Amino acid sequence: MEPVKEVRSLKLIDMMKKVINLVIVFFLLTLSVQSQEKISFWNEVQAFRQKDSVQFPAAGQLLFIGSSSFTMWKDVQDYFPGYKILNRAFGGSTLVDLIRFRYDVIYPYQPKQIIIYCGENDFAASDTVTVEMVMQRFKTLYRLIRAKYTSVPLVYVSMKPSPSRVHLMSRYAEANRQIEIFLKKDKKAIFADVYSKMLKENGRPMDDIFLTDSLHMNAKGYAIWEKVLGKFLIK
Repeated sequence: MEPVKEVRSLKLIDMMKKVINLVIVFFLLTLSVQSQEKISFWNEVQAFRQKDSVQFPAAGQLLFIGSSSFTMWKDVQDYFPGYKILNRAFGGSTLVDLIRFRYDVIYPYQPKQIIIYCGENDFAASDTVTVEMVMQRFKTLYRLIRAKYTSVPLVYVSMKPSPSRVHLMSRYAEANRQIEIFLKKDKKAIFADVYSKMLKENGRPMDDIFLTDSLHMNAKGYAIWEKVLGKFLIK
């Protein structure tokens, strides 16, 4: 082969290699993004990160974390006007989700107090989830929070009874009992019992404090939570 042609061939091969490498990188990046988006609540958490990048929340707020009962409490600030509240609850999250996204919704902030509502969806996700499994998840979350915030006061809001999940109430009640006992060893942790306040005299969930889905609460339901939490929140 003539020297000039050989050089051109080598340049062409080199260019093809670069193109192939770029295609591979693009493919891997696309695959990575798609994989991330398949993770439950990925988009919701990224929305928090985007919001924080525009204006990072001030330190010293009450950090609400957990699942949709907090997510849907859009006017929580109106219930507690004397407090500064940062709501970072998302979707139908489980304790596993909070553990997974702790670097996004718990660790970045400097809260005055952390209020948790989570655990209900762990049981609802699968009939195979036991009280023991949920307790292990809760203890893991607790230890991870304490590893970052050794002395920040915690409030755990008990799992609520819902008409659509009556079949899970016995497991909720037992998990609530065990979590309450577990938290008693921490002088800066409080168990807030909303479960018993949401029951009728016959032990069934109240009917008029829920939305039509019989799962999420209306204003009457949140008024009950306001009375319970009002005793424990720090200004």
